[in-house]
Amino acid sequence: MSTNTLASRRGFLAGSLATGIAATTSSIVPAADPPGRNGKSHMKLSLAGYSFSRLLPTRPTPAQVKSAKMTMDGFIKFAADQDIDGVEPTTYYFPKTVTDEYLVHMKELTFRLGLDISGTAIGNDFCVAEGPGRQKQLSDARKWIDHAAVLGAPVIRIFAGKVPKGDTEAVAIARCVEGINQVLDHAEKRGVFLALENHGGITSTPVQMMRIIKGVRKSKFFGVNLDGGNFRTDDPYRDMAVIAPYAVNAQVKVAIFRGGKKEAADLERVIKILRDADYRGYVVLEYEEKDPLGEIPGYLRRLRELIS
Repeated sequence: MSTNTLASRRGFLAGSLATGIAATTSSIVPAADPPGRNGKSHMKLSLAGYSFSRLLPTRPTPAQVKSAKMTMDGFIKFAADQDIDGVEPTTYYFPKTVTDEYLVHMKELTFRLGLDISGTAIGNDFCVAEGPGRQKQLSDARKWIDHAAVLGAPVIRIFAGKVPKGDTEAVAIARCVEGINQVLDHAEKRGVFLALENHGGITSTPVQMMRIIKGVRKSKFFGVNLDGGNFRTDDPYRDMAVIAPYAVNAQVKVAIFRGGKKEAADLERVIKILRDADYRGYVVLEYEEKDPLGEIPGYLRRLRELIS
């Protein structure tokens, strides 16, 4: 298939899906283009550190690391025993004080074990009103972009936030767009992609996501982190398909919430959505259930079959 044909297909898919959503809600015309691809869909497999949230201590001290059921080093070694290509060392479980030495250690360990660092994540909120709190959100985002660059993480997934008490959604979205634009310059300089995740709040629906995408200035270093478990709508799969053409990173969960009710995720359908969008990049398993050590290997084997 020619490059022009691929581009036409992506443009038609993104445009028709956005038009369909607009017809049922409000008129939204995305300003940003889907990321350029250079061939048919190709996916690699990664595992998120968040999959061990029940075992990993949050922002641990050295003493807490010694007594922990799982450490970041242990997570990376576990991943190396699976048939996967990379890991996402989720920053929530980095030490209380993060140094370049620590980041270089993680980079060395993953590379020596034959793994890529597929990306990382921060827990920002760009809906915070102007003031010291907002400035801290922006400075922390820039700091973690720097950390990602040292770590060798090509992408950092970011959140939008939620509407502050007393504000409107429109105001919150405008603040979010401004925040992304403010840190995007730094991300471009450091060569780190920003991937906006559908993560509740003002990103609970594809319509909200498209409003933010429309507002962010065009950049090769901005895209979407498609989270397969975070649309809690009447049809999460339909909504994933709307944002899939913009994905520069993708997370898969083993459960979805259709209309707020939990059910097993149709992993084959999620992968098909990504493939139909010509997605090229990492599929990251983010396991959130009760038995990570027992169940993760089986889910990784299933995902390996589906992306092959």
